[in-house]
Amino acid sequence: QLQASGGGLVQAGGSLRLSCAASGRSISRDAVAWFRQSPGLERTFVAGINRSGGKIYATDSMKGRFTISKDNAKNTVYLQMNSLRPDDTAVYYCAAGPSVIASNLVSRDAYYYWGLGTQVTVSS
Repeated sequence: QLQASGGGLVQAGGSLRLSCAASGRSISRDAVAWFRQSPGLERTFVAGINRSGGKIYATDSMKGRFTISKDNAKNTVYLQMNSLRPDDTAVYYCAAGPSVIASNLVSRDAYYYWGLGTQVTVSS
């Protein structure tokens, strides 16, 4: 089970740190990722860590503003988001999968475990 938290309302330019705590099993060997979904749109990849520890981000803009990390001791994945913009507004979901290969890291269909999501709202 994955439990996402840390969302909220923040002004443009602000920061939030999302957390995704896993329970019931270890995610230390999983690929993990954050996705987001805005109303009426598909759920899209934000950032991920492959099983070897390599990190990728959906866009160069996210790479410069967001940082994904994983603490195996705490069985938790984080997404630090800085310089937030109104178009970052979405529900953010964490995902984990023991069988995700590196080339599928951005594909939501590759992940077996999902959290319920946490709302991030950025006001202008």
